[in-house]
Amino acid sequence: FIDGTLPKPDKDTPTYAAWTRANNVVILWLYNSVSKDIITNILFANTVKEIWDDLKTWFLRKNGPRIFQLKRQLMSLQQGTDDINTYHTKLKSIWEELTGYKPTFSCTCGGLQQIHTHHEFEYVMSFLMGLNDSFSQIRGQILLSNPLPSIGNVFSLILQEEAKREIVVTHSPTNSLDNIAFSVNYVSKNQYENTKGKYIKKERPKCAHCDMLGHTKDKCYKLVGYPPNY
Repeated sequence: FIDGTLPKPDKDTPTYAAWTRANNVVILWLYNSVSKDIITNILFANTVKEIWDDLKTWFLRKNGPRIFQLKRQLMSLQQGTDDINTYHTKLKSIWEELTGYKPTFSCTCGGLQQIHTHHEFEYVMSFLMGLNDSFSQIRGQILLSNPLPSIGNVFSLILQEEAKREIVVTHSPTNSLDNIAFSVNYVSKNQYENTKGKYIKKERPKCAHCDMLGHTKDKCYKLVGYPPNY
């Protein structure tokens, strides 16, 4: 019914009634499978083939802008601040939708395998191109591989590299060094003060009345009195 290989028979043939019933059933299936705004464009078609041809024209007309949009997204996609898993998920979503718009082929000559291999090659290249420059070393190693690994293997290698870096950062002594530097700086500030670019030792005050260190004469308890419960 859809491709016209089962054409509508003449009314005086025995198969006309059966063909009409089957045609109407398929039409109802199509009506229930599309949105209301599309139904208005196929409502007056008499056969399934007419409806199918209209739908094909409708969706092919809309594929061009979407393919253009996906291609542009693919070319501009960069890892940026995303982790590897998030970046790969974004790329995979675009790539699989683009693949759905490509025509399908059927043959037994072995050419399909070459097409699939090249398709996988482009997928890997797109993934490597969007990686941050911090992965340039392992990216170079992958590009030197012959043959180029599959996208699954490449994703696994990059994911392992990311995990290894996270382990190194977690056990980095930077935090300990920062704490030591802060402690030294804190002690230095309490022991010394900066005067005209030179560091001099800060002397403790001495009372002129009782000759004791730690306070001045105007705060001497022997003169101003002791605080309660002293």
